[in-house]
Amino acid sequence: MNGVALSAVLFRDLRMPVARERLRAESRRERAEMILVRAFFVAVALVVIWQAIVVLFGPPDFILPSPAEVLAALRARPDLLQVDALTTLSETLIGLVAGTALGVGLALAMALLPPTRRVLLPVMVVSQALPVFAIAPLLVLWLGFGLAPKIVMATIAIFFPVASAFHDGLARTDPGLLDLARLYGAGRVRQVFLFRVPAALPSLVTGLRVAAVYAPIAALFGEWVGASSGLGYAMLHANGRAETDVVFAALLLLAAMSIVVRALVDFLTRNLTPWAPESAA
Repeated sequence: MNGVALSAVLFRDLRMPVARERLRAESRRERAEMILVRAFFVAVALVVIWQAIVVLFGPPDFILPSPAEVLAALRARPDLLQVDALTTLSETLIGLVAGTALGVGLALAMALLPPTRRVLLPVMVVSQALPVFAIAPLLVLWLGFGLAPKIVMATIAIFFPVASAFHDGLARTDPGLLDLARLYGAGRVRQVFLFRVPAALPSLVTGLRVAAVYAPIAALFGEWVGASSGLGYAMLHANGRAETDVVFAALLLLAAMSIVVRALVDFLTRNLTPWAPESAA
């Protein structure tokens, strides 16, 4: 093979990974655009069905307000978006970070020190078995009406799916990789961080996506028990005054917040596992 041909082959081999990565990026972008288009049409369809129910059955406003009345309530209550939604979003994001850190730490502790699994796993299960409304009043009593009890509530709800998914991934590492690590004299710590953690990252991403959905709900539960601001606080007071349009407006903001938090998690974890690309649905 002459020098020109060899250079052409080498150049082709160097371009192939770049081309594959470009195709993957285009595929991810197309999937994201398709998801946005589908979400838009689903939202439009739901609004049309909602408006049709209001027109056909004519329920009182305090039972089912129309979409126009809910939008009017949003415009009439700018504090819902400027104060309450920001409060709930702050509690959600801080709780998501704290719950992720706690879940990852517990999963690593059980992987590094297997005997701790017998102690930590039952505690994790019990923490999820206790009713949320039984814990929330105690947290408000201990921590007050500020952000702290809501953040703790979100952390409690979030850490379990993260810890469970990550620990499951750590426990399912390919035995061949671990045998190779032992062959080269790697201790338990190196086995965990050099082999088991990378292999478990796809499971961690799955746990984070599940946790992102639970985070706003947990913060809302805390606000229902005791708060001075937040979407849960606004919904509670609006429900007592039969302001159903305000309740629906808060629910719409909560739904939008859940979508934004989930999209943020997807964006941050998109390049965390490049060796395990998602197949197109």
